[in-house]
Amino acid sequence: MNKLFAVIARGKAFVGDVGAELKKSAWPPRSELQESTVVVILSVIALGIFVGLSDLILMRLLNLVL
Repeated sequence: MNKLFAVIARGKAFVGDVGAELKKSAWPPRSELQESTVVVILSVIALGIFVGLSDLILMRLLNLVL
């Protein structure tokens, strides 16, 4: 039973430490966060298009070879 209490106590300490570290963090302003989100979304879309076109081209080349 003591082991269970020790695990619970360590869990509580961990959660408390995480909360303290999050309070120390510098969070970006909302506008910067939105701009970064747009950049990430556009980058993912561009990369998806590139991979899709590359796949299509390589598939057609492979069909020509075979």
